[in-house]
Amino acid sequence: MGTISYLVPFIILITVVVFVHEYGHYYFAKKYGVGVTDFSIGFGKEIFGFNDKAGTRWKFCLIPLGGYVKFFGDRNVFSQAEQKEILKKYQKSDQEKLFITKPLYQRVLILAGGPLANFLLAVFIFSFIYMFIGKDFTPAKIAEVSVESPAEQVGLKKGDIIISIDKNKVESILEVSTFINTSTSNKINITVLRDEKKLSFNTEPKIIDSKDAFGNSLKKKIIGIKLTPASEKQIREKLGPINALYYSFNEIWFVCKTTIKFIGSLFQGKGDTSQLGGPIKIAKISGQVMEFGILAFVSTIAYISISLGLVNLFPIPLLDGGHLMFCLIEKIKGKPLSQSTQEGLFRIGLFLLISLMVFTTFNDLWDLGIFH
Repeated sequence: MGTISYLVPFIILITVVVFVHEYGHYYFAKKYGVGVTDFSIGFGKEIFGFNDKAGTRWKFCLIPLGGYVKFFGDRNVFSQAEQKEILKKYQKSDQEKLFITKPLYQRVLILAGGPLANFLLAVFIFSFIYMFIGKDFTPAKIAEVSVESPAEQVGLKKGDIIISIDKNKVESILEVSTFINTSTSNKINITVLRDEKKLSFNTEPKIIDSKDAFGNSLKKKIIGIKLTPASEKQIREKLGPINALYYSFNEIWFVCKTTIKFIGSLFQGKGDTSQLGGPIKIAKISGQVMEFGILAFVSTIAYISISLGLVNLFPIPLLDGGHLMFCLIEKIKGKPLSQSTQEGLFRIGLFLLISLMVFTTFNDLWDLGIFH
């Protein structure tokens, strides 16, 4: 696959999720009368753009690895501003356009608007798929249990129908591998239906070196079973709006929950750091997924959008979550943190983000075989 085959899907994916994220900030800013001077997709030198009637500069920039909305009166794209000094510079009519003069709840909504928009994009994509394409509900039955496998050792048998894994309800044969491989527990709890009775087993999976459908190397958890549909044929149902929304929110919750558990496992020294990836890995995946068709690609956009929304809620200065943390502190103290304190925390946040970017880029390059 050529570079263009990776680059074009990547740019489309990043543009969509970043635009939606920044539009979430923009929407609430305009709703509450905050002036917006810049709406940028990407960083660095502007490639092209235009000014709207309100004076906002909409632009695409050279480095397509993010974006920002810059508010009227901000010193920079991180919405830092010395309140007293800023207020002196503007007449009262202009002061009303400043982010820092808005009530705390409005600032919170403006800051949270980006992640919220990302989650809503995922809800829209999943709901559309479930309503017009359908959702798989094919039950998972064990067709074979390998000799001396973890599954055999705990008593799983051929013919068992898997109904839950680690308290996650299994409604499709497609979910079994996902639930097993996203588990962060040393032992996985599997509940099955056998002769109309529910039985639970705790099994410790083996971790093997494997490859995904695209040939990418990965660590895979196996318990030594082969599955077959418990029904005569695949069951795929088109859902009504209410059920589509329910399963959409359920999928978002699952992704957020497993991501947080994975990050927790990294801090405990149990997680696999090789699974962390950056822009190069996203570009590679987006190009590979496109080979499976537009539906798989759009689904990937939904999952990346969830990840972007969630990561931006982490309480790290420079991210939306860091700004929300400052708002919480302001609510508790009754006044905002001093500018010097904020700047110190921003430097720490910048160091953490650069360190993470360096680490994930190293992982990406290692995955491409650059260092071995």
